[in-house]
Amino acid sequence: MSAVVHSPDHFDARLAALRIAGTALIAFGVFLSGFVISEPAPYELVMAIQIAIWFILGLKISRTTAALLVLLMVFNLAGLLTMFVMKDISGAPLYFAVSIFLALSAVFYCAVIEADHRRLNLLFKAWVAAAIITSLLGIAGYFNAFPGAHVFTRYNRAMGAFEDPNVFGPYLVAPLLYLLYRMLTGPLIKTPLLILGLLVLTLGIFLSFSRAAWGLLVFSGVALVVVMLLKQRTTAFRFKILAIAGGAVLVLALALIVALQFPQVSELFSNRAKLVQEYDGARLGRFERHKIGFLMAMERPLGLGPMAFGKIFGEDEHNIWLKTLTTYGWLGAITYQIMLWTTIGFGFRYMLRERPWQPYLMIAWVMILGHAIIGNVIDTDHWRHYYLLLGIVWGCAALEHRLQRRGGPEANALAS
Repeated sequence: MSAVVHSPDHFDARLAALRIAGTALIAFGVFLSGFVISEPAPYELVMAIQIAIWFILGLKISRTTAALLVLLMVFNLAGLLTMFVMKDISGAPLYFAVSIFLALSAVFYCAVIEADHRRLNLLFKAWVAAAIITSLLGIAGYFNAFPGAHVFTRYNRAMGAFEDPNVFGPYLVAPLLYLLYRMLTGPLIKTPLLILGLLVLTLGIFLSFSRAAWGLLVFSGVALVVVMLLKQRTTAFRFKILAIAGGAVLVLALALIVALQFPQVSELFSNRAKLVQEYDGARLGRFERHKIGFLMAMERPLGLGPMAFGKIFGEDEHNIWLKTLTTYGWLGAITYQIMLWTTIGFGFRYMLRERPWQPYLMIAWVMILGHAIIGNVIDTDHWRHYYLLLGIVWGCAALEHRLQRRGGPEANALAS
């Protein structure tokens, strides 16, 4: 009888194969984030299963990742306390179950990125693929390109494979920034293909007729170019960035001019392009509700509970700062502020350091800052891609902290 002896190389090969399969599954989860027509979506199922498997198999939680976990859990536990002041808690358990799942997804992304920064490249490519497909669906739906395509629109606005145009539009911006970065820094031979992807995503964002998405696109695009100009110190490279960025803006502007030649596009654009809509400034409009809501929240330390504001006023908060107060109470609002500004602080501190993960950190940081701005007119606490961005920034911060702790040759190897 002979025993089968496995060599170390055999075990290393199996371990490498498992890592590749695990990374592919993570990327697949990111890809599914672009297809959320109804809830629960396939994204929730795939992510919930793999989050459990990864942590059962020993995915490590560093001090940085643990800090994010604590902040998000305190935020959600504060929200659970609001159920004690609600007269009708129907819907509240499911709401907070989703909130906790999304929080854990951010922690998961942070941990897997810290474990291997090379996963960032595949995650962004999966995001780009999902964004282009769902954008094409939204465009096809808007122009009714095939029978039944209208299911990818709502209120005559493109929404792709999403439930809401106001989530669909912002979802496309980070992949657009990734393509823009690749175009500004990559070889010119790839520029036509990248421009094609930029056109698809820009048209999808435009046809969502989401003012928040439009504002996010303009802000984040300009911010990324500015950050890259600060990063690159050579005059020639700065000129290249400005020249290509200017050319891209010109091409996109021409594409939008062509789109505006369609009457249904130009009519809705002229209406949505107004900075203040009637439902914003009217009596008991959005801005008036914000004022009343903040006054109400100041008298209720535990908040109102999820969806309670909408039942009172007929519309949700549409303001993330107010939403954290009404749905998560004072403790939740304070915790959210700490988490957000810590995230922005990490990105600002580390994004100009020469690291393999620097491009992804720059894009995620610009997007987080942009989401903080559009949060004045929209709720972002249940946006799947927002928690992915949180995980990316904190994951890169965790990599930087590990780099600082190690020092020496090991640190040099990690940074290469």
